[in-house]
Amino acid sequence: MHPLPVKGKTQLSKLLLHDTVQLLSGPIRLQPLPYSGSEVWLCVVRGAQASCVFSDTCSQLVEKTCPAPVIHSGGTMVTITGSNLGQKPEDILHSVSVAGVPCTVIPSLYEVSSRIVCKTRASGGLTSGHVSVTVSGGEFGRSSQIFSYQDPFVMGVSPVRGPMAGGTILNITGRHLLTGRPADLTITVGKVQCNIVSEVHMSSVQCETGPSKDKGEHRLTLHYGHSLRHLHSTNYLFTPNPNITHASPANSFMGGGRLIYVYGYNLDVVQKPHMVVTISLLETPVTQSKAKSRRRRSGRKNRSETDFKQFVGSCEVNSSSLILCHSPVVESAVQGSEVKVEFQLDNLSFDFSTLNSQPFRYEPNPILQPLNQQDPLKVYRYNPGSFIQLEGENLDLAMTKDEVLVQMGEGLCAVKTLTKNHLYCEPPPQQPAPAANGNKREGSDSLPEFIVRMGNLNFSLGKVQYDNPSLATFPLEAQIGVGVGASIVALIVLIIVLIYRRKSKQALRDYKKVQIQLENLETSVRDRCKKEFTDLMTEMMDMSSDLVGSGIPFLDYRMYAERIFFPGHRESPLRRDLDVQECRRQTVEQGLVQLSNLLNSKLFLTKFIHTLESQRTFSPRDRAYVASLLTVSLHGKLEYFTDILKTLLNDLVEQYVAKNPKLMLRRTETVVEKLLTNWMSICLYTFLRDSAGEPLYMLFRAIKHQVDKGPVDAVTGKAKYTLNDNRLLREDVEYKTLTLNVLVQGSGLSDSQPLTSKVLDCDTITQVKEKILDQVFKGTSFSHRPHADSLDLEWRSGVAGHLILSDEDLTSVVQGSWKRLNTLQHYKVPDGATVALIPRHTKHIHHDNHEYVAGEKTPMLEDADEGGVRLWHLVKASEEPELPKHRRGSMRERERAKAIPEIYLTRLLSMKGTLQKFVDDLFMVILSTSRPVPLAVKYFFDLLDDQAGQHGITDSETIHIWKTNSLPLRFWINIVKNPQFIFDVQASDHVDAVLSVIAQTFMDSCTIAEHKLGRDSPINKLLYARDIPRYKQMVERYYSDIRQTISASDQEMNSALAELSRNYSGELNYLVALHELYKYINKYYDQIITALEEDTTAQKMQLGYRLQQIAAAVENKVTDL
Repeated sequence: MHPLPVKGKTQLSKLLLHDTVQLLSGPIRLQPLPYSGSEVWLCVVRGAQASCVFSDTCSQLVEKTCPAPVIHSGGTMVTITGSNLGQKPEDILHSVSVAGVPCTVIPSLYEVSSRIVCKTRASGGLTSGHVSVTVSGGEFGRSSQIFSYQDPFVMGVSPVRGPMAGGTILNITGRHLLTGRPADLTITVGKVQCNIVSEVHMSSVQCETGPSKDKGEHRLTLHYGHSLRHLHSTNYLFTPNPNITHASPANSFMGGGRLIYVYGYNLDVVQKPHMVVTISLLETPVTQSKAKSRRRRSGRKNRSETDFKQFVGSCEVNSSSLILCHSPVVESAVQGSEVKVEFQLDNLSFDFSTLNSQPFRYEPNPILQPLNQQDPLKVYRYNPGSFIQLEGENLDLAMTKDEVLVQMGEGLCAVKTLTKNHLYCEPPPQQPAPAANGNKREGSDSLPEFIVRMGNLNFSLGKVQYDNPSLATFPLEAQIGVGVGASIVALIVLIIVLIYRRKSKQALRDYKKVQIQLENLETSVRDRCKKEFTDLMTEMMDMSSDLVGSGIPFLDYRMYAERIFFPGHRESPLRRDLDVQECRRQTVEQGLVQLSNLLNSKLFLTKFIHTLESQRTFSPRDRAYVASLLTVSLHGKLEYFTDILKTLLNDLVEQYVAKNPKLMLRRTETVVEKLLTNWMSICLYTFLRDSAGEPLYMLFRAIKHQVDKGPVDAVTGKAKYTLNDNRLLREDVEYKTLTLNVLVQGSGLSDSQPLTSKVLDCDTITQVKEKILDQVFKGTSFSHRPHADSLDLEWRSGVAGHLILSDEDLTSVVQGSWKRLNTLQHYKVPDGATVALIPRHTKHIHHDNHEYVAGEKTPMLEDADEGGVRLWHLVKASEEPELPKHRRGSMRERERAKAIPEIYLTRLLSMKGTLQKFVDDLFMVILSTSRPVPLAVKYFFDLLDDQAGQHGITDSETIHIWKTNSLPLRFWINIVKNPQFIFDVQASDHVDAVLSVIAQTFMDSCTIAEHKLGRDSPINKLLYARDIPRYKQMVERYYSDIRQTISASDQEMNSALAELSRNYSGELNYLVALHELYKYINKYYDQIITALEEDTTAQKMQLGYRLQQIAAAVENKVTDL
C-alpha cells in the first residue's frame, strides 16, 4: 500500500458522535499532530482498529485509502469529534444526517477537522438509523449506534391538586419520556416551574411544584427544547394554602411519641407534614472555652455562642381539618434550653407559639417501678377483681390517662387513674395469653408480660399471673359472710342511686333556673339601654332648653389658639409680657419688628427652619414650639404663611417619597407638620363654632351625665359606666341616689330657697361638691364658677345642727395602712337632707383650678404618703391577690382571671347603646358634604392630590392615608379627645377615657386596612366592630365627594385667609412670640449665619447682615457690623 499525501493542513483522526450529557467520560478530543510542511501522513492498521499515524511510526503494511470516520452515539444536540472533519464549516455544512434526517450544523461551535455540533431536525414521524458525515472531497463516515426519533406522550399525573405554596411532589407517567438529554427537559404547571427531583425514565419522572400566585386549574407541560408535550386528560389544581389554627397538647416527654393534634383547614392537600423541634443549646462558660478551642483548632469562626439541633417527628393527614403528629425524641440536653416547635407542611411552616397560648415544653421522662419492687424478676401474682397499682415519678407531666396504653400479653389493662406518682389500671377478668413477641423468661413463657406504653416509651414491668381460688375451698361460714356482705353492698348501691337521681333532678332544675336568669339578664340589658337612653334624651332636651338662654360655652379665639398651639404648657407663653428691662424695651421692640420683616423673606424663613431641624439638640418638642411661635408671628399674613406651608410640604413629600410615602404626616416630628396642625385649627375654628361644636358638646355632656349616674372611684378613676374596659369598675358597689336640698352662700342665689341636686351616697365629699356645682351653675361656664376646693360642704339638721363634711377627718376609717375617703354613706346623710356650700376660710387655698393643663389628669395619688397610709375609695388598688409562684403559669387561673370581669362587660354594651345617637350625630356632621365643605379642607386635599401627581404616586391608598393624617388625625382626633380645647369645660379622667375610645373608633374608620377581629382583640374595638364598616363608607364617600367638587382657586383661598387675618390678628401677642423665637435664633446663631453666608442669593439680599442688626438691637450682641 502507498502512503496518501495530505494537501494543505488537512488532518485525519477518528470521528466520534456522542452526547455531552449521556457520556460520563465527556467529549473525546484528539490533539492535531504538528505539521512542518514536508511530512506525510500514512494510513495503517493496528490490530482490528484502523487509524492514521505519522509515517515514521508505521510498522505494518500501508492501505491505499484512509478509513471512514466512525460515529459512536448521538442526541438532540449531536456533537461529532475526531479528525478529518473538514477544514471549514462549509466542507460539512449540508452533509450531516441523523437517521436519514438532515442535521443542521452550528458553524459557531465547529472546530477545524476535530468537532462538529449539529441540531437534529423534525423527522416527521418515528424513525431510527445511523449518524453519517460526508466531508467535502468524498470521505464518508457512519456511526455504529442507532439514533431514534421518539414522540413523548404524557399520560397522567398524581396527585392532581396541591397548595399554592408549592412543595408537592408530582409523579408524571407516560411513554418515551426519556427523549433527548435529561438536562434539556423542563416541566411547568401553568406558569409555575416544577423542578425535577428524580431520574428521568422512559415511563415516569417526578418533579416538585414551585409557589404559584394564582389558584385554580393549570395545564401540565413537558418542554423538550422548543417542543412541548401537554397533559390533556386532566389539569392540575392549585388550591388555597393550608392553614393551622390551633395545636395541642403543649408538652411531651423527652422520649417523644406523644400524639399532637393539629387543627386547621385545607390540610388534606399537604403531602409531607413534619413536626420539627429545634433546640438551642446554651453553652456554659466551661463548654464555651472548649468550643472556642475547638474552633481555633478547626479554623472555624463562629460568632454565635449557641448551637442548634433539630429533631423531626412524623405526621399524617387525618382529614382536611386535622393532622396527627408524633412528638420527636429529643436528647437530655434539652433541659434548660430554648425549644422552638414548628409544623412544616411542604413549603409552609407554622410556629407552635402562634397556635397555642402556652409554649411547647419537653418534660423529663417518667420513671416506673417494677410490679415486684423487691424482686423485679419474680412473677407478680394478681388477685382478680382488684386494680393494679403502679408507682413512679413524673407520670402525668406530659401524658393523660387516656393516652397511656397498658398491655398484658394480648389483653389491655384499662387505665383508671393517673397521677404524678401513681397509675391505677383494671386488668381483664381472665388472664390473657402472652404476646407473640414478648420477652421470654425461663419457666414463665406462658405468662403475659406487663408493658406500659407512654408515647415512644415502653416500660416492661414483669410477668403477671392470675390467682383463681375455687369456691369449694371456702368454708360455709365464709360463703355466708360473703353473701351477707354482698347484700349490704347492693343495698348501699341502691341508696346511692336514689340519692344520685334526686341530685340529678335538682341539678336539672338549677340549670333551667340559670337559663331563665340568663334570659332575664339579656332582657334587662336591653331594657336598661332603652330606659337609660330615654332618661338621657330627657336630660339632653332639658339641657338644650337651658342652652337656648346661656349658649354653648365656647372659648374665645385667643384661648382656643393658645390651647391648640401650646398644649402641655401650664401657662401660655403669650400671656407673659416682654422680659426685658424698661430702658431697653423700645430698642428691643424695634429689633423684633425688624425680625418680623425678616421673616417675610421666604428664603430666610426656609433656611432658618431647615437649619434648626438639622441640629441634633433641636428636639421634637422644640420643633412644635417653634412652629407655633412662627404661626403666631405670621398670623397677620396668613396668605404668606400658607405659601411657606406649601413649600415646606413639597420638601417633606420629596423626603418621604424616597423612603416610605405612607408614613408621611403620621406624627409631629417636623416643623411643617405642626404648622399644618395650626393652619387647620385656624381655618376650621368657624366651622367648629357654627356646625361641629353643638354635636360635640352634646356628646360631652351626655358622657358626663351617664358616667356620673354610677359610682366613680376617686382614687383609681374607674367608673361603673364607661366605654373603656381599662377604666371599668368591675366590682359590685352598693349605692343609692340621694336628692339633696342645696343652699349656696355668696353665689347671688337666694339662700332661703334651696335647690335640689342628685348625688350618690357612695360619692366622696369632693365629688358631691362638684356634682352640686355642675347642677347649680349649669348655665355658667367652668372658668366663672367657684371651685370645689374653695367651698366647704355643710350638713344642716335642725336649727343648730351644722357639720362640715370633708374627704378626710378624724372620723375616717383606717385599717392597717389603708385609709378610706369619707362618703355621704360614711356620714349617714339621709335622702332629702339639707346641705350648704359655704366659702372656705383657709389661707392655703389653691386657685390653680382654672389653669389649663393638657394631658391626662391624674386622680388622687395611690402611693403611700410619708406616714405610710394609702388612700382608697370604692376598691383598694391592690385588692386583686397575687398568684403564688407555683401557680402563676396555670392556664386555668389565667382563664378564671379573664372570665370573671366579663360578667360586667354588659355595662360597656349598655353605655355604648346609650351614647350611639350622639356619636352618630357627631360623625355625621364631621363627614357630611350636604352642607358646604370648609374651603381649607377642599384646598388642602387638592394640594395633596397635586403633590401625588407631581411625584408619580398613583396608589389611592397612599393618598387616602395622607388625607387622613392631615385632617382626622391632625385635627379632629385632637378636638374629640380634648373638648377643653374649644369649650370652657373641664373633662375628668373617666370622661377622657370614654372620649379616647370614641376618638380611636373614628381613627379606625379612616383607615383602609381591614381589622381582623378575634376573641383576643381589644374589647374597645369589639364594641364598635359592627359600626366601623358603616363609618368607613362615610369617610370614603366624604373624600370622594370633596374630590368631585369644584376646585378652590388660590384667589378664593387667599381672600378667606386675608379675612381670617383681619378678624383675629389682634387677638395674639405677636411681639412675645417673636421674642421667644429669637431665643432659638440666639441659641443657633452661628449655624444660621453660616447657612446664610453659604447661599449666594442670601448674600445678595444681605440676609445675614440684617440678622446681625437684629441681634445687636434685641440682645445688644457684639457682631461684625
